[in-house]
Amino acid sequence: MTAELSTAGSHGEHDAEVEQLFGPTGPLVGAVRGFRPRMAQTEMAKAIADAILGQKTLIAEAGTGTGKTFAYLVPAVLWGGKTIISTGTKNLQDQLFLRDIPTVRKALNAPVSVALLKGRANYLCHFHLERTLQNGRLTTRQDVGNLREISRFIKTTSTGDKAELSSVPENALVWNLVTSTRDTCMGSECQYYNDCFVMKARKEAQQADVVVVNHHLFFADVALKDTGVAELLPSANTIIFDEAHQLPETATLFFGDTVSTSQVVELCRDTLAEGLSHARDGADWSQVTGATELAARDLRLTFPQEPVKLASHQIAASSPFYPALEALQDALAAMIEVLEDQAQRAETLEQCRVRAVELAARLGAWSASGEKTEADPDKVLWIEAYASSLQLHQTPLSIAPIFSKQREGTPRSWIFASATLAVKNDFNHYTAQMGMANEPARSWPSPFDYASQGLLYVPADMAQPNAPGYTDAVIDAALPVIEAAGGRAFLLCTTIRAVNRAAERLRDEFEKRGLPFPLMVQGEAGRTELLDRFRAAGNAVLIGSQSFWEGVDVRGEALSVVIIDKLPFAPPDDPVLAARIAALEKKGLNGFVHHQLPSAIINLKQGAGRLIRDETDRGVLMICDTRLITKPYGGRIWQSLPPFKRTRDLAEVRAFFETEPLISAAG
Repeated sequence: MTAELSTAGSHGEHDAEVEQLFGPTGPLVGAVRGFRPRMAQTEMAKAIADAILGQKTLIAEAGTGTGKTFAYLVPAVLWGGKTIISTGTKNLQDQLFLRDIPTVRKALNAPVSVALLKGRANYLCHFHLERTLQNGRLTTRQDVGNLREISRFIKTTSTGDKAELSSVPENALVWNLVTSTRDTCMGSECQYYNDCFVMKARKEAQQADVVVVNHHLFFADVALKDTGVAELLPSANTIIFDEAHQLPETATLFFGDTVSTSQVVELCRDTLAEGLSHARDGADWSQVTGATELAARDLRLTFPQEPVKLASHQIAASSPFYPALEALQDALAAMIEVLEDQAQRAETLEQCRVRAVELAARLGAWSASGEKTEADPDKVLWIEAYASSLQLHQTPLSIAPIFSKQREGTPRSWIFASATLAVKNDFNHYTAQMGMANEPARSWPSPFDYASQGLLYVPADMAQPNAPGYTDAVIDAALPVIEAAGGRAFLLCTTIRAVNRAAERLRDEFEKRGLPFPLMVQGEAGRTELLDRFRAAGNAVLIGSQSFWEGVDVRGEALSVVIIDKLPFAPPDDPVLAARIAALEKKGLNGFVHHQLPSAIINLKQGAGRLIRDETDRGVLMICDTRLITKPYGGRIWQSLPPFKRTRDLAEVRAFFETEPLISAAG
């Protein structure tokens, strides 16, 4: 599907320049470790240069190993003008900023300035740090130690980015106390406004030629106008999304709206503290906040203790939910009245008032009878109950109209790049989700020799994926493969429950059989730490769910088997999925064929992509789900995967691991 880039038209003259840059005597050869010319990379760079120079849109799928990062960075640095690059993860964001862009800039001798912009929760806040130091409310020794590290760090850092302080874990609770949120930022009223790290990062981004953001930040900004991207967009000539397959989900998250009982509880606690500090005589603060907090807790209790997801139309009219919602709205309204009376006495009380008004407005979208669903057919209203909190969501049925609107206006180029956007070279699913039906989409195959480097194994005689004890059957089938490979395996599960059961079983079996493979389980440590330990061990088995299906790069022999328990179909009880399928079926389309299947294929391609990361990697992709063979749609799935040799015979898997590693011809 790699139609030659036409050299006709106004920008064809840059083709020769791109060929020289990516060629055997080009500047990248000495500058990029292990660089050598790859035809797919050069052709992709030409197509991107063409889209940038013509202010056009391009959807670009590049197989693993194509070198897509440099294929978009070189044209962006040379011809992109003011460029925003948005990535799927903060890790990739840091990699681009610290490693890849400096490499390209140096190789091309291009005098472009670069800035990194993250969400405000990543930057230390002077005001909140000082308040936390004064309050002295920390309970654990760990928190006190972390706070000491942070107060030292703020004196030496020029960015305030918490990623620079590796001695305090990224998920340490103390970070919440020393960073600001949109709700708790004092803005230009703050005494530290001139030293503010968030403002400094935004100012640098304003002035830089290339700004690196992530998708969460990009869409939070487009939706909330809160992260500094909104100020960058008007002047941007080029916008590049890497890991663009994640956009539909990220955009859905941010163009929707969520309000939770824990936000209300947090507001009550802040209001009580600020009221007692600044207006003790102004109201009976514990009574006012206590009534609202109790109403929020009562709303959570209208659903059972275990986690629940329900669309609003599934909540019975007789449910205690609606009366409890009305009671919370009334209590919040009474608290707002008190805050309106007292807000002028302190800036922090005014802030509590603004937050309360905003929460009340969001709760107001859920009228006491739930008829909102009828009123706005483009939104899905649904609730999610957690152990101690209830979330009320409004989610757009489709992001296509919203995203199309974002792309109107100033002419500029939009590049959407990923290793997984198409289903068997068909981009329709992706372009329909994103509202880009008539935009050009191109695909460049991986340079890897998958037929000799890999084997796709679907075990015979597996139970059906919905059978009781299915995870045990997966472990029984996987153990001989893990043994044959000498560990060196990822086990990717579709649910956390399966992760936990698989971990329990493997721990048991390794001990019983005396197998020396270190076992690493998602949740036992951060993702980066688990991966570092996995690489270092060289014979480990790592069990993970969704967060390990993508953005994970383990090259070489440390990873030789990827085992996938089930085809990653979205859970059928998802209210947003159900509403989207219903909408498709109204149009006469088949929800499974046009939505669930392509989504599952793109997800599976991501998981499968963990296995072969360079020309010398070899490995087995084991998919335990026999629907790949037995269902009519199975062919469409495996034809979308890399063209591995296929088998159902365990003996062939063992033989694969016994043969000497073959360096592929491309190597």
